[in-house]
Amino acid sequence: MKILGIESSGLTASAAIVEDGILKCEFTVNNKLTHSETLLPMIREMCRISGMDAADCDAVAVSCGPGSFTGLRIGVATAKGLALAYNIPAIRVSTLDAMGVPLSRITHSIVCPIMDARRGQTYAAAYLDGGSVVKRGAYDIYDYIGILNGLMEDGTKEFIFVGDGVPVFSGMIREKLEGKICFAGPEYNRQRAAQVAELGALMFKDWLLANELTTDSLRALGADGIKCYGGGVMNSDELVPEYMRKSQAERENEMGLLEDAGEHSLKKLRAH
Repeated sequence: MKILGIESSGLTASAAIVEDGILKCEFTVNNKLTHSETLLPMIREMCRISGMDAADCDAVAVSCGPGSFTGLRIGVATAKGLALAYNIPAIRVSTLDAMGVPLSRITHSIVCPIMDARRGQTYAAAYLDGGSVVKRGAYDIYDYIGILNGLMEDGTKEFIFVGDGVPVFSGMIREKLEGKICFAGPEYNRQRAAQVAELGALMFKDWLLANELTTDSLRALGADGIKCYGGGVMNSDELVPEYMRKSQAERENEMGLLEDAGEHSLKKLRAH
């Protein structure tokens, strides 16, 4: 089983191919160039250097959010295009799940993926032994820390924090969280396509087993010949990002409308 993973939910653009549980290649760039400039060229270059071909992948897994609105749209559009061109399924992977689920399977600590959502807000969740113990959501960082404190068992729990929120919120976490704390190093404090591909492969394997399919039978049918999609596996047409809150432009537009309405009401009162 060969899965192409795409990650563009934050500042980092990343692509990877995982085959039968082995990371065959990964290309990650964090140089502040827009993902529209880097994502497709890096996939092409990754395949050229590794001698692999994206067309040979059985599915494409993409980080669908939460995250940057523009970044998510670029990543999802890229995945949709590749899935459509190669007639393979798309796998819709949560950014937070990709950071938290695989790591939580190999540790007894609570894995806490946190993403910087600006202005003291974070996209966050928490996982233990592969399962969710704090649901995915947009949180005020102090509210999130309070929820984690509620998971404590006589102060013995250890928390491992991963994601691009680590450099931003580590001071607040040290100050307010009562448990044992571990912050991930550079290899885990940015989102990575290898994590997306790894979780996508697990989801894809479960879906194949549930529907009594193999990668060979799937290839013979093609993505457009499948009628039993589910579990995050879908046709490219159905792939959409996951937004946990409205974009900044929408929020500013609504604020402008409210201000306009308030000013209009004030003028009416003055007129009377």
